[in-house]
Amino acid sequence: MVKVQPIKPRAELFAHGADIGVRGLGPSRATAFEQAGLALMMAVTEPSRVAPQTAVEIQCEAPNDAILLMDWLNALIYEMSVRQFLFGRFAVVINGERLVGQAWGEPVNRSRHTPAVEPKGATLTLLKVETRRDGTWVAQCVVDV
Repeated sequence: MVKVQPIKPRAELFAHGADIGVRGLGPSRATAFEQAGLALMMAVTEPSRVAPQTAVEIQCEAPNDAILLMDWLNALIYEMSVRQFLFGRFAVVINGERLVGQAWGEPVNRSRHTPAVEPKGATLTLLKVETRRDGTWVAQCVVDV
């Protein structure tokens, strides 16, 4: 009997020219989306510096997982821009083609958050949502900064 290690969620960035790749990994599609949101924040600031003071609800609907990911990330970017907010925690529920998520954060404090970049939009470049052989879900794309 082979012992399978549990899949641990994680967020990571990857280099892509002048832009930034964001990647979320996890044991479920929803967790991978949450981690992709966290990776987006990692491009801007250290997410642990962001206090989860206010919850913002985000809803998206798309014909496939990849477009749903792009819509989720673009909704986060929109909320960041309109509210002048940063987020440090996420919860996502995906039911078919519909995503309902929450992002917790606070207004930008330039001296504490020291934002590095301003994301402009998630793109189709390297966009994918898939499962690996080990069962890990991957949700990634390149974000224009």
